[in-house]
Order: sequence, then structure tokens, then C-alpha cells
Amino acid sequence: MWSICKKELQQFFSNLTGYIAIILFLLVNGLFLFVLNDSNIFDFGYATLDKFFELAPWILLFLVPAITMRTLSEEFRGGTFEILQTKPLTRWQIVLGKYFSVLLVLLFVIVPTFIYVYTIKSLSVSGGIDGGGITGSYIGLFILAAVFAAISLCCSGFTGNAVVAFLISVFCCLVLYFGFNALSRLPFLTNGPDYYIEMLGIDFHYRSISRGVIDSRDIVYAASVIFLFLLITVKNLHKK
Repeated sequence: MWSICKKELQQFFSNLTGYIAIILFLLVNGLFLFVLNDSNIFDFGYATLDKFFELAPWILLFLVPAITMRTLSEEFRGGTFEILQTKPLTRWQIVLGKYFSVLLVLLFVIVPTFIYVYTIKSLSVSGGIDGGGITGSYIGLFILAAVFAAISLCCSGFTGNAVVAFLISVFCCLVLYFGFNALSRLPFLTNGPDYYIEMLGIDFHYRSISRGVIDSRDIVYAASVIFLFLLITVKNLHKK
């Protein structure tokens, strides 16, 4: 399993793709936080990273599928999946190896944003920031990225075309992240099942964790979604 993970990491960082992904994530967030009007922290007037944690999920919604789209689709298109099957690895080991490699890449993407915390703290008049809230938001952001990674990996296993895998992944991530929230706001669902429908979406649990309180229900939800999509991926590989 770890040999698969190592191979994927080496492949990702063997060209400019990995570095461009990290630079773009930092650049886009940096522009919104410190440059663009109506979104930068200087106009907001408070030492907070709320704007970052509001924007980052939408960037990850496109970035994670872009990172993951070739993970399985290239194996099918290039005919290397048959070679991979000859290795003494189970389907779960193959899937988990690729999944953990994506998580490590996402960790490399998120960790450099810690510089924003240092910057915000330096800009604060009192020198203090809401450490608990920021920690919870970072945990929620990584969990959100892990869920997106499982969904995107699953979508990549259904096609040999990386572009198609990217588009399907973005659509599925968008539906699970914002779709249930939008559905719960329909007028005929108000004061009824709207709360329970909203709970089915990732956004509800991400906002819950971002408040700085780690609820077991949010962790169970994320773990269940990740396991479900990884299971679908494994079943799909069995068919192939």
C-alpha cells in the first residue's frame, strides 16, 4: 500500500503540477485575503481568518478533483491497471495507497497557509487571535478536503478520461457540499424537514467543526462518507 502511495507522490511532484497546485491555492487565497476589495482583512478591520475559511472550501472544490482526476483514469487509459493487478496487493490496498497519497498532497497544500495565522497575529493590535476557532477551522478544512478526495477518487475510477473524471468530481462535490443546503432552503421545506436535509450536506458539518467544537457526529458523518466512496471505488475495481 505504501509503495503505491510513494509512487503517486513521486509522480505528482516529478513535474510542475504539484508545485503549481500549491502556489495557486496560496495565491488565490492571498489575493482575496490581502488585496481584493470587499474581501481583504484590512477592510474587515478584525484580526480573523473567517474570510479564508469561507473561501478555501470553494477553491478545494476545484483543486481536489484536479489533483485526483488522473489517479485511476490514467491507469485505465494507459493500460497500467492490468500491470498493477499482478502485484501482491488487494483492491483495498491499491485504493488506500492512492487515497493516502492524495491526502499527503492536500496536507502539503494546506500547511503553508499557516503563514496566514502568523500574519493575522502580527497585524492584531492586541497580538491575540481566536486560536481555538482557527484550530477547529483547520481541522474542518482538512476533513472537508479528505471527503472531496474520496469522492474524486471514486469518480476517477469510472472513466479513462481525466477531463471527464474532473467534471464529474466537481459536480458530485458541489452537490454534496452545497446541494443539500440549497435544497433545505426551498419554501415548502421550511419549518419541516429542512434541518435534517441540511444535515446531509458536507457544508453543515464543516461549519459545525469550524466553530471550534469537535462533535462526534461530524466526525462520524465525514468518516461514513469517506468509507462509502472508497467502498464504491473498490467494488468498481472488482468489476474491471
